[in-house]
Amino acid sequence: MPPPDSDLFPTATGLAKVTVDKHSAKQGLILYAGWFCPFVQRAWTVLEEKGIPYRYVEVNPYHKPESLLKLNPRGLVPTLQYDNKPLYESTVICEFLEDAYPDHGSKLLPSDPYERARSRIWTDFVSTRVIPAFHRFLQFQPDDSGSSIDKVRSEFLDTLTQFTQAMDQTGPFFGGEEPMLIDFVMAPWAVRLWVFDHFKGGIGIPDEEKGGDKEETWSRWREWLSAIEERKSIKETTSETEHYLPIYQR
Repeated sequence: MPPPDSDLFPTATGLAKVTVDKHSAKQGLILYAGWFCPFVQRAWTVLEEKGIPYRYVEVNPYHKPESLLKLNPRGLVPTLQYDNKPLYESTVICEFLEDAYPDHGSKLLPSDPYERARSRIWTDFVSTRVIPAFHRFLQFQPDDSGSSIDKVRSEFLDTLTQFTQAMDQTGPFFGGEEPMLIDFVMAPWAVRLWVFDHFKGGIGIPDEEKGGDKEETWSRWREWLSAIEERKSIKETTSETEHYLPIYQR
């Protein structure tokens, strides 16, 4: 994630700060992180879900520690230090944690080869379709290109409906009763949807019973969103809303 503006609040707040404080002691596994970063939150929630011992190191994007730069010369977060070796890219880190710590916590990837492959397809969909559409909508400014905010809003909502239509219909999570990796891959952007109400005049998701021919899809989306927002690992890696505002108002 590109660095935010220099007036970034320096530390996590709220429940996320409590989680950071719990993981300040030395450990062999180190997560170099930025409290504000949704890609970090992917890896962070997996660490929390699986109960893996780790140390959290907050990275100031304007004053990156030498210890991080030695591991990852670009200084990007998340970076994971494992056995004094670096790993980066959030989805790579998440899958690594699942494979390297099989006896910790719940399984987050299906054991069935087809279902595991399908999970990766939708992980790719989130990374290549949902997230770019999220940022096109958020960063939209009127110009002479003929585009409109309604168009970019519609394109983003279309990615949400496609994602939702791929869910197990019993729910509440993407694959059924228990969350899997795909839920935590998507969650950081889902819990930031409030930015569109704040900056773009609303996200445009229909109210309950006003979804027309997509009412079933939007009902399932609301069920999933409610379940993921209430997940302990999500709550405890999310800072107070007011401190995200300067990041997204650019």
